[in-house]
Amino acid sequence: MDKLSIVIPCYNEEESIPLFFKAVEQIVIKINDLETEYWFVNDGSSDRTLHELHVLHDQYPEKVHFISFSRNFGKEAALYAGLQAANGDYVAVMDVDLQDPPEFLPKMYKLIKTDDYDCIGTRRVDRKGESKFKSFLSNQFYNIINKISQTNIISGARDYRMMTRQMVNAVLSLKEYDRFSKGIFSWVGFKTKYLEYHNVERVAGETDWSTWKLFKYAMDGIADFSQVPLSISVWLGTFSFIISIIGIIFVIIRRIVEPSSSVFGWASLVCLILLIGGLQLLCIGIVGKYIGRIYIQSKHRPIYIIKEKQ
Repeated sequence: MDKLSIVIPCYNEEESIPLFFKAVEQIVIKINDLETEYWFVNDGSSDRTLHELHVLHDQYPEKVHFISFSRNFGKEAALYAGLQAANGDYVAVMDVDLQDPPEFLPKMYKLIKTDDYDCIGTRRVDRKGESKFKSFLSNQFYNIINKISQTNIISGARDYRMMTRQMVNAVLSLKEYDRFSKGIFSWVGFKTKYLEYHNVERVAGETDWSTWKLFKYAMDGIADFSQVPLSISVWLGTFSFIISIIGIIFVIIRRIVEPSSSVFGWASLVCLILLIGGLQLLCIGIVGKYIGRIYIQSKHRPIYIIKEKQ
């Protein structure tokens, strides 16, 4: 009998956990010849998430397991911890807020078993219910990263997916500290099919993903899977250097042709200095972003620290 491990990162989701388990269990229990285990990962929640996980584990000790971090390490760390703990033949990753339709699980399992796929992923075809500004930023992120990165990331792709043990092991073999799972899932390759669905509202609670957090997450993704920003800084530096050489030649020729002319235009000179100074700071900042990631990786700190595991 095959075994399916379901990995569920949780952060302040005390209301969603019982609803999630009930909804998913009603679906997976109907799948023949499939044993299921749940791995909830409490990412340093400040509410009663851990209490709800204890209650669920006490009710289903053989089926429901959880990991609780010593503090909030972020969703990527929770995902990684869950994948490490899961020991099923197949592993599914889901959000606890039920925005990932559990009714897809039987179809995922059938496709991955019979159609020679290594991964069945999902993607949203719309963002109904979200602000237009957040939707715009999200669409632009996918447009940009797919133009500047060799790793293709499907627009609207979710973390919600079912993977074979072979693909999970490949994902776990990447030990990088700053993780961007959507990119990692694509980078490791393997044959993947995407199921499409319309956006679903949260079943309970409020999302912790503000526009600013999503923006920072997007910048991390770009830094992880593209070196184009470094190339941009080189081209900006080269362009400003060429312009400055042209300006110097122009001043020298003008001085030769019109010896009596005086230097003028201090306001424009100040603007040019500010422009070049700004470009330098921008380029230094881009380089610093990459160096900072190297520095963090070189410390070899653990991606997460477990306080409790059952």
